[in-house]
Amino acid sequence: MEKVVVGMSGGVDSSVAAYLLQKKGYEVIGLFMRNWDSTINNDMLGNPNLDAPICPQEQDYNDALAVCKKLNIPLYRVDFVKEYWEYVFKYFLDELEKGRTPNPDLMCNKYIKFDLFIKEALNLGADYIATGHYAKIVGNRLCRATDLNKDQTYFLAQLAPDQLKNILFPLGEITKPEVRKIADELGLVTAKKKDSTGICFIGERNYQKFISNYLKPNPGKIIDIETNEVIGEHTGLMNYTIGQRRNVGISGNQKRHFVVGKNVKDNILYVAFGDDNEYLYSDACLIDQVNFISPTRPVFCSAKFRYRGPDVEVILEYLENNEILVKYPSKVKAVTPGQACVLYLGEQCLGSGIIKEIYKNNQKLEYL
Repeated sequence: MEKVVVGMSGGVDSSVAAYLLQKKGYEVIGLFMRNWDSTINNDMLGNPNLDAPICPQEQDYNDALAVCKKLNIPLYRVDFVKEYWEYVFKYFLDELEKGRTPNPDLMCNKYIKFDLFIKEALNLGADYIATGHYAKIVGNRLCRATDLNKDQTYFLAQLAPDQLKNILFPLGEITKPEVRKIADELGLVTAKKKDSTGICFIGERNYQKFISNYLKPNPGKIIDIETNEVIGEHTGLMNYTIGQRRNVGISGNQKRHFVVGKNVKDNILYVAFGDDNEYLYSDACLIDQVNFISPTRPVFCSAKFRYRGPDVEVILEYLENNEILVKYPSKVKAVTPGQACVLYLGEQCLGSGIIKEIYKNNQKLEYL
């Protein structure tokens, strides 16, 4: 009997993934990762769980344990708190200090879930490794899940091809409502558990207070990019993202305003007014840290610039130093340095790069 180690998170998706694999005849073993410790990591300000009788990570472990007992499978536990800090969270903070908008979920998958976790699973004798991600492996290709509303290939797009060998995604062919229904019929404690949200493995937080645990607040000027007038004061550039329109810190102006840029050197936050102001739009971006899962190198494909963003038709120009100029004939709103540009060819996820620079009319946008 082939042995599969499932990453048990204490959520409904991994619970049902384990059941489906067991149903297919695999010998299933659960493995729970603990990647965050609020006390060790000084996670105090903005933490809603400080007075809770049990921390969320321990509750997740207890839920995973209850599911494994119900399914009659063993559950092991591994601690990656130090490694998560070194490989994911420090990257997150470094990017914020540069005025960029990082996505820690991609790096968590790259360095923790599909690297350290796999090594631990192999130590348990795994023939295969499985997770509760909504994605498919078709041949050697990473493809979108059947449930496009839950598809998570965006977060897997920094993985190397070797990291997807012997990986199973049992939820690739089913929808989230079906997952909930299976869990409910089995009587699993996770059946009605809310999906995790917030920062990867950290959860919901008051973002500005949470970040102030690690980066010193540095207030500065908010400037209207069109008039160059000072119109307010920001609380620190790390607290804002391009395209943000709420909680920017401008009072008395009824017209909708958006964050459109940052000047880290002079500590300036730029805003523009109006839903369709030109400063939100670009027509090309430069990506680095390019990672291809597929050997295919197309000129024409589509891209996602945000997880919930639409597919955008793009033209790729391959440059030196493993960089790509991504050109989009129809202008796109709020493309942001630090975020991932994930490339697709139909249903296949080709890979991704990290957005380095933004262009419009062949000019680099210096305010980004």
